Amino acid sequence: MERIYLTTPLYYVNAEPHLGSAYTMIITDTLARYYRARGWETFYLTGTDEHGDKIAQAAAQAGMDPKVFTDEISTTFRAVWDSCGFTYDHFIRTTDEYHVRSVQQLLDKIHEAGDIYFDRYAGLYCFGCERFYTEKELAGGKCPDHLTEPTWLEEENYFFRMGKYQEPLLHHIEAHPDFIRPEGFKNEVVAMLREPIGDLCISRPKSRLTWGIEIPFDKRYVTYVWFDALINYVSALKYKAEEAFQKFWPEAQHFIGKDILKPHGVFWPTMLMAAGLPLYKHLNVHGFWTVEGQKMSKSLGNVISPLVMKEKIGMDAFRYFVLRESVFGQDADFREENLTARYNADLANNLGNLVSRVLAMEQKYFAGVVQPLSTAWAKEDLELKNRFRQAEEELKGHMAELQFHRALEAIWAAIDHTNRYVVQTAPFSLYKDAGKRGRVGEILHHLLEAVRTIGRLISPFLPETAEELEALLNIPRPTAKQPSSWGQFFVPGHKVRPPKVLFPRIETAPDG
Repeated sequence: MERIYLTTPLYYVNAEPHLGSAYTMIITDTLARYYRARGWETFYLTGTDEHGDKIAQAAAQAGMDPKVFTDEISTTFRAVWDSCGFTYDHFIRTTDEYHVRSVQQLLDKIHEAGDIYFDRYAGLYCFGCERFYTEKELAGGKCPDHLTEPTWLEEENYFFRMGKYQEPLLHHIEAHPDFIRPEGFKNEVVAMLREPIGDLCISRPKSRLTWGIEIPFDKRYVTYVWFDALINYVSALKYKAEEAFQKFWPEAQHFIGKDILKPHGVFWPTMLMAAGLPLYKHLNVHGFWTVEGQKMSKSLGNVISPLVMKEKIGMDAFRYFVLRESVFGQDADFREENLTARYNADLANNLGNLVSRVLAMEQKYFAGVVQPLSTAWAKEDLELKNRFRQAEEELKGHMAELQFHRALEAIWAAIDHTNRYVVQTAPFSLYKDAGKRGRVGEILHHLLEAVRTIGRLISPFLPETAEELEALLNIPRPTAKQPSSWGQFFVPGHKVRPPKVLFPRIETAPDG
């Protein structure tokens, strides 16, 4: 059996879910649904990152104990993801006892191997990023993410011999050119590895920070938040079972935003090498979402909430927009006018109207009862069937390459063809001729096959809509997932249900 292990980054619990984190969830949920439908054994992991300076500061500002604070925010994340219908298999928290044990065990292992040492360090530290920066990494003397000047910090800490694994990692990437995708991000990591990367400070003194996982061999220190959080990808599988780790880890597909490329592309694989563990299969990196060309921010009041979008247009429509409007690996921009245009044209008109027309004609002409097919199909019937076969083949390739927008283009090209088939065959005109009503029954039978196939193809992308189509076609759930041969699924006499509006049009104000 083929397998896939899908992971999101752990979301930091100092802010509530928004478009940026929802995008990663939509991508991974779509892939999980797609591969499950193909019969792959799938494990899909998400969770929350709960240690470090920022969490301690946020909890203090809220006047709460850090654990109580993280319990509350982590619960919010899980509730939002559940309300969005994301089908993750496990939700990990870095405060979970099994994860704490895994981190300490891995620290002990790397320490005993001689790859962790104690030293004094002085450098520029960004509290927002919770990491030290070199002068070269700064932009005009400021942290490139937070646009603040880092603090000069001198401390005694534990260090991981990351530089020892620089060359082995570079060789691995050169031998596996798709290790990091898309290629532009691989090139970024290669450029980092062409320069000395040094060693990684992996502890924080308790005199400055107590909210973290205690270093097992020195109780005066807690673990650096990144060294802690990255291990979740392994600890979650090992918690499930050692057998799960052996089965799924070779198929690990990490999905992250481009702002955390270095920890995932450099820190994490060198940590795995030091621990004697195999590397993940792929690191898949997506771009940022802006809103009307601006970065999302609470101060600007432009943060896009997935639950607000669900309430406004439905979760499926939101999923469709972010997958269709973006190119994986590139930045994308959220604009209300683009959302409305996509919704009305693609969902309300192309898909929604097609389904309504087909079911309305079936009800009007045959009381919802499916008519038999003749053994001799017309040319346009074969073309319709082949157009969906082509869409399914194209879909496989696009999903393997993470080209979600192209996958949806392929499906919608088949939907467009179906709409043209309705115009070309004109069942509404043929029915006026009593001698041609048998042909009308055949045309509608083919159209019902098209709607059934559309439901199967869109199910990873628009799962609620796919279920609606199954209900309208009166198909039992397990049966709906079977890719039965075209023309052999509906038994003559099967009764479909009356149409309903799947996507009510969004009315826009007239120009001027």
